[in-house]
Formats: sequence, structure tokens, C-alpha cells
Amino acid sequence: MGSLTASSLQLCWGGVDNRGMSGRVSSANVVSQNGKWGCSSNSSKNGFASMYGQRKNVCCKFSSVDMDRADSILNSVVIPTPTPTDFADSDELQDLNKPTVASSTLTGKLDSGNRMSLSSLMTAVVDDLQILNNNLQAVVGAENPMLTSAAEQIFSAGGKRMRPALVFLVSRATAQMAGLKDVTPQHRRLAEIIEMIHTASLIHDDVLDESDVRRGKKTIHQLYGTRVAVLAGDFLFAQSSWYLANLENLEVIKLISQVIKDFANGEIKQASSLFDCDISLQDYLDKSFYKTASLIAASTRSAAIFSGVNSSVCDQMYNYGMNLGLAFQVVDDILDFTQSTAQLGKPAASDLVKGNLTAPVLFALEQEPKLREIIDSEFTEEGSLDIAIDLVHRGGGIERSQSLAKQKGDLAIKNLQCLPSGAMRSSLEGMIKYVLQRID
Repeated sequence: MGSLTASSLQLCWGGVDNRGMSGRVSSANVVSQNGKWGCSSNSSKNGFASMYGQRKNVCCKFSSVDMDRADSILNSVVIPTPTPTDFADSDELQDLNKPTVASSTLTGKLDSGNRMSLSSLMTAVVDDLQILNNNLQAVVGAENPMLTSAAEQIFSAGGKRMRPALVFLVSRATAQMAGLKDVTPQHRRLAEIIEMIHTASLIHDDVLDESDVRRGKKTIHQLYGTRVAVLAGDFLFAQSSWYLANLENLEVIKLISQVIKDFANGEIKQASSLFDCDISLQDYLDKSFYKTASLIAASTRSAAIFSGVNSSVCDQMYNYGMNLGLAFQVVDDILDFTQSTAQLGKPAASDLVKGNLTAPVLFALEQEPKLREIIDSEFTEEGSLDIAIDLVHRGGGIERSQSLAKQKGDLAIKNLQCLPSGAMRSSLEGMIKYVLQRID
């Protein structure tokens, strides 16, 4: 895949690649011309807003019964073609200390004081999530009690089902565009596959990162040992691959298969750059795409494909998932420096300790030479970690990362302008606000 830039991560299409799309995935720019935003590819030359007119604010009201059902499901225990533009690094990295046109849009929304809850955003697909929870039990099965027990542990460890909820929201929004009365069996199976792949990746991540706690609970390898944890992750990957093949849609199969490859690429990139103060912001975004955004982008595009909407809408749904995923990862990396171990459900500053340098650190390195010395020493001196954390704050790493996350959030908002106004689009926009309000 082409390089992913700090200023934007949009897609241009031209040829056929192994993601099953209509073109090669490359970096392209979202440009502002006379205040109007659009894609640098000719297919979107009139701007995203022209597809379905101006975006309208819609207030969606749900009953307290629906809200209670959503909360219940979230807390339930489940067993389981133009050529892309080339940019020089010096030109593409915006000054993240200064407000931009993009960030001002979403900042205004965040300052409104109306904080989002995930359960309220999922109310529109609460029945779909209930079916998903029931189906996951059958999908995991009981062929091997030890593996099933391990999968049950992580499925019930407080996960919010955000990724399958995104699948259902995009599925319903695009199904409406295509004139479908309901989501299809393929949509439902897709959501289950995405949740299994995500869960498998978490199990393997915890083994590689030697993490003892996730979401406030012991990790699988702590409870059952590394061997069982690796097998449990493999089991879920294999199970999801079988169901994916049975969807019999080559484009979707290629998309989701690429995600699993991206997971491996992300881990390799991370492992090969530990304690490396010379990695660029683009390197960080590449890794973040592979490890986080790739799955979300592939799932939202696949949902649109199964609805049968045109390729332009499918492209925008991919971009939405990608930008939302990148914003999510940047926010997660900020919280590693601003929240306590109790709030995070894992040790604070755990990435920095292990030498995984994230956006806050990379920005701070530009202002604090002392930080490089401490990282190069790999925190061998007593108290050096606390000093490093303080330097990240003093060097403006948090503020500039916040700006980066909001820029990605604004791009995701713009990607939704192709959808009709309504409850589904409002919830998809709300997902962006929910992610960003954690650093507000």
C-alpha cells in the first residue's frame, strides 16, 4: 500500500489491487479550494458535499426502553483513477499547533457540551447487536472447551462491540440508499467475522506485548498460558476465515484477507522500530493504519458492498473507516499519557516503556532534546520514565496529537456526506465525536 500521510489519508483508484477494490490504495490529498473540500481524484472533483446536498443536523430520539436494552447488550457476557499525488514530507505535515479549517469544524461540535454515550449511538442497531451476541455463541462453538473458555474470557471482558456496530450502521444507511428493506444475512455474518478477527488480534497483541491486563482483567495468556492464547487467537482467525470464504464475494474476501496481512505488517513495523527516535510521523501513521484503521476501513467498505451501492459510496465508506480508525488510535495514544492505570485498564505509559513511540512522543521530540537521550537509554536510570512523561507534556506532544486526531475526525465527517440524513448517519457522526470527546 502507498504511504499514508500526516495531513490526510484518502484513496484514489486506478487499476486492480489485492484489496479487491477498483484501484490501487495510495495516499491522496483532501484539498481545500475556496473553502470547499474535495478529493484530489477526478472522480470526486466536485467535492463530497455535492453527492447528496448539504448535510443536515438530525435529532434522533429513542425511548428509555431502547436505551436500557442497548446498555444491557453492551454489558452482556457472551461466549463466544488518477495517479495519486506525491507529496514531500516537509510539505504534507501541517503545523498542528495552528487551527485549521478542518479542525475548527469538529472542535465547535466538541465544545457544545453534549457528550455522547456509546449506548445511545448504538440504540439504532440494538436489535442487530443482540442477534450478533447470540450468533457469536454458535460461531465459536464448543469443539474444544479450553479454547472456547479462552475466547469467552475476552469476549466478555467489557468490549463495547464498536466495530460490529459500525458494520450495522453503515449496512443500514447504505441499504436504505439501495432500496433494501433490511440488512442481509451477509451483513450479519460480516459483523460476526469482524468481531472475531478483532478479538483474535487482541489475544495475539497481548502475547506479543506481554500485557498482563486488558480492560481491567487478566489477559488470556496470563490465565491460560501463552500456548493456549496463541491457539485461541489462531482458532478465531481460522473460524473467521472459513465464514469469510462462505460469503462468496471475492472483493470482500480480498479486503478482509488483506487486513490480517496488515496486522502482521503493523507488528513487524512496531517491533523493528522500538526506541527509534528517528521514525517519522508518517511511519507512525502507517503502523496505526495497519494495526487499527485497516480493519475498520475494510469492514465499513464491505458493509457498503453488500448493500449494492455504487463504488463512489463504497470508497467514501472505506475512507470514513480509515479516518475514524486513525483518530481512534491517536486518541488511544494520547490517553496513555493523560489517564491513570485504573482509567486505562492497563498500565499507563506502557507503550513508551516498551519503546513504542507514538504521536505524543514524536511531536515532543521536536522540542525536547533531553527526551531523546532518555529514550536512547531505554529508561535504565531510576525516575527516567517520569521525566520522559513530563517532557512529552512540556514539549507540546499532547496538544499537537489532539489536533491531529481532530483533523482525522473532520475528514471522517466529510466522508459521510454521501449518506442520506437520518438516524444511521447521525450515529456514524456521533461515533467520531465519541472517540474525540475522550481527549476533550
